[in-house]
Amino acid sequence: MTVNKRRIFIRQTSLGLAGAGMINSMDLNAFSKRPQASDIVNVGLIGCRGMGFWVLKQQLALADVKCVAICDVDQNIMEEKVAELEKDYAQKPKKYSDFRKLIEHKDLDAVVIGTPDHWHCLPMVYACEAGLAVYVEKPMANSIEECNLMVKAADRYNSVVQVGQQQRSGQQWLEVMSRIKSGDLGKLRKVEIWANFNYGVGAQRVPDTPVPAGIDYDMWLGPAPDRETFNTSRFHGNWRMHWDYGGGLITDWGVHLIDMALWAGDVINPPTEVLANGANLSFPDNNHETYDTMSVIWPQKDYIISWNHTAGTQLGPDDMAYGLRFICDNATIIANRESWKIVPEMDGETPKVEPYEFKEGRQNHDHHSRNFIESIKSNNRATACTPAIGRQVALYAHMANIAVRSGEGRLIWDETKNQFIGSEKANQYVVPEYRKPWVLPKI
Repeated sequence: MTVNKRRIFIRQTSLGLAGAGMINSMDLNAFSKRPQASDIVNVGLIGCRGMGFWVLKQQLALADVKCVAICDVDQNIMEEKVAELEKDYAQKPKKYSDFRKLIEHKDLDAVVIGTPDHWHCLPMVYACEAGLAVYVEKPMANSIEECNLMVKAADRYNSVVQVGQQQRSGQQWLEVMSRIKSGDLGKLRKVEIWANFNYGVGAQRVPDTPVPAGIDYDMWLGPAPDRETFNTSRFHGNWRMHWDYGGGLITDWGVHLIDMALWAGDVINPPTEVLANGANLSFPDNNHETYDTMSVIWPQKDYIISWNHTAGTQLGPDDMAYGLRFICDNATIIANRESWKIVPEMDGETPKVEPYEFKEGRQNHDHHSRNFIESIKSNNRATACTPAIGRQVALYAHMANIAVRSGEGRLIWDETKNQFIGSEKANQYVVPEYRKPWVLPKI
């Protein structure tokens, strides 16, 4: 059976079982068969300007991956990326302007979703329904309910899905987690997170312009609210600082770092409580809605996680623009992607543990990509970053933003009811309202 026929068979089988109310992991594992080790995994890219293309290149560095399709609403960017693929990889994928047509591509095995955050949910759900594996960039989605639906879709269609939180595949972070959990550093009491970057204040305000040639702006907006005007300070890359499309620094850099704080304590659930304060205090000439200054606390059962950012600055604790401090009884681990070290507490003049420092940075995209491709071939849904992990950390970030946007400051979450307790102002942010003709999926 060819790869394509296997994909069609998996889809038809999953839909039939779902309709009969019979779908479960054992049902589909009995029928599905992913490509063998000798097979090429055919990948399509949806959203090719930034991280999506970077992830694709990491996958194409593997001998068993081929890009057969590419999609973007900006024809100029798409032509540029196709030319690069042809030059550097001798590959010329078929071009699409509508992701739904790409998903129908006959030879496809997997898709990479590198779109703005508000465009993560629908392509992921459609791809799962079509029997495809999915690599979706972080944060998993731009709202709590979209994250819920994406987890449900992966489970219903028995899909191999990986979220682009590549630190989960990093040897450096595995070493950090192993040391924290070894016990010799003492009890983990607090994790302090910070991320200070200039780009967090958005782009300079500029006048509206006509939509540039080659851009399907209506498609770019998609399910987000309609806008009659186009502005470059809300477009390529700059969209992250506007609520309709992203959540600012805490959903961009934040999910990577919050994920490490949760991993350190083996936390597997969304927060029950969040306390947050944020504001736009500086840079009035920059176009940003998300907060340039923000502080958050998420109390855990037996330790505390906090987040701070001051956008427009590049300084932070320990002379690091971003990082984490894992504070234990006997020592503190200070870590980011460039380095990590153990700073011991002292017993008189004697360190309670031996100091340690590692300075060779590791970005981990290559390991994350290999994990995804190997998971496809073995039909292993336990990828390095599953949808459940992606949902969890996205909810931490979204709930912090909602606590500030709603004016509540402190929120209590009821996971069974998928809502905040006693706050209608906060609950209005849980489920997004899609712009017609787009419809929020029902799983």
